[in-house]
Amino acid sequence: MNVFILNAGRSGSLTFSRACRHITNYTCAHESRSGLLGAAHFTYPPNHIEADNRLSWFLGRLDRAYGQAAVYIHLQRNSHDTAASFVRRYSGGIIRAYRKTILIGLPRNSTALNVALDYCDTVASNIELFLRDKPRKMVFSLANARQDFRQFWELIQAEGDLEAALAEFDQHYNASWQPQSGWLLKFPVLSHAARKLLKILNKLRGQQSDS
Repeated sequence: MNVFILNAGRSGSLTFSRACRHITNYTCAHESRSGLLGAAHFTYPPNHIEADNRLSWFLGRLDRAYGQAAVYIHLQRNSHDTAASFVRRYSGGIIRAYRKTILIGLPRNSTALNVALDYCDTVASNIELFLRDKPRKMVFSLANARQDFRQFWELIQAEGDLEAALAEFDQHYNASWQPQSGWLLKFPVLSHAARKLLKILNKLRGQQSDS
């Protein structure tokens, strides 16, 4: 049985994926096939848990590949906290693609926060519609992670070290760099570079913890 963690991004999916590493009867990965084309994009191994916010833009093809045979988790974080995190990354990534290529003709007076909130609402509504006919699904609140992860554990009949998995939610992975007030809009290039550096440092820290 395959499990998909659907979310808007900036919602704790990396932490969720790390928690799933303590499950012994499933494999797990974070954005492992996001760059592949065609059927290869959806060729996950059996009994696998995949967390990838970009799957929210491939829901039709995900349905065609797995339909009602998979378990789907809608990972949610407070929308204003999620949007604020995207504002701190406004010059790059998926939020840049949304405001530059999806929202064609975006008014110049649109605030970064309003654009980020609009993005979050768009993705959440896409996921909610996708889940309407899915028999095995769950809404997972990051604010209630420990209790909800126990429910998730039971839903997929996970085996392994539950307490170690729960402890992962006390860590902060892939956190957004928070510049001083005004920096993001005044110096987007520097902000983007700082985020890249933080991402590299986080990845190195993760590699050290795995060794």
